[in-house]
Amino acid sequence: MASNPLTKANFLAPVQDLLVRVEQKMHAQADQHHPDLHAALEHLLSSGGKRLRPALALLMGNLFLGDEERLITLAAAIEMLHTATLVHDDLIDGALLRRGIATLNSRWSPAATVLTGDFIFARAAKLAAETRSVEVMLLFAETLSTIVNGEITQLFSSRGLASRQDYERRIYAKTASVFDVATRAAGLLSHVDEMTLQKIGAYGYNTGMAFQIIDDILDFTGEQATIGKPVASDLRQGLITLPALYYLEKYPQDAGMRRILAGESLDEEAFTRLIASIRESGAIQDAYYEARRYVDTSVEQMDGFPDRVERQSLVDLAYYIVNRQF
Repeated sequence: MASNPLTKANFLAPVQDLLVRVEQKMHAQADQHHPDLHAALEHLLSSGGKRLRPALALLMGNLFLGDEERLITLAAAIEMLHTATLVHDDLIDGALLRRGIATLNSRWSPAATVLTGDFIFARAAKLAAETRSVEVMLLFAETLSTIVNGEITQLFSSRGLASRQDYERRIYAKTASVFDVATRAAGLLSHVDEMTLQKIGAYGYNTGMAFQIIDDILDFTGEQATIGKPVASDLRQGLITLPALYYLEKYPQDAGMRRILAGESLDEEAFTRLIASIRESGAIQDAYYEARRYVDTSVEQMDGFPDRVERQSLVDLAYYIVNRQF
């Protein structure tokens, strides 16, 4: 992969002060609620995160001169939605670490973890309502439905399924839908015309698809200590992501892959051999090129957008996504 000369500091600069206010608004969401909820939210929000989704909303909204206060509220809603999905995802996956920090479910019971996620979803919805846009509220609700439907589909239908269509639906529901709502909702609050709104949504969709493909690549190329979970954790669960799909296209008779598709488990030695084969096959590079094509499409959507500093930041953010290392 190419080296990454871009840093978050570069493309976040136009909205850095606004992101501070987004953080403050998120941290305030548990005020006057149960102290354990407050502590949990503080733990989750202080555990890091790139804050790319709220940055997208702020950059896109500022590009089209949207109302600052409403955009800050939207950005907080988007990141709270994302945070709630992580709480439930970690519980479903049994993950004990995220970004090297203990997950909520590693410290609390499943019941308490679920309820905390529900609380954060509720606060995210409240923030979405505070934008005073019915269109934004509808879009927010549709996105939450898409995320939950995607998780249910993954649990019951996607394991052992080597289908490009299934993969694209899955990563849209899991990731790209939130990028999509972040950008399109910002466009709605900025009162852009319908054609511009479609291009804004296409930017969010393609950027989000690229983001998840890179995540799926890092699942194969990262080290467990860095990514906070076993290498190729999706494949271990029978989930076929893009690098594995490309590998299957090249080696359809690979014994290890055929066993996974049949719902069988592999011992660690066989799994290690399969991961090494995928790494050496060129499949990861093929997946990277596909992520890059999505980003190129994202950037193409911005033809005709206002020539403001936020436009360049959105370009830089998209290319940062495909060149990140973790």
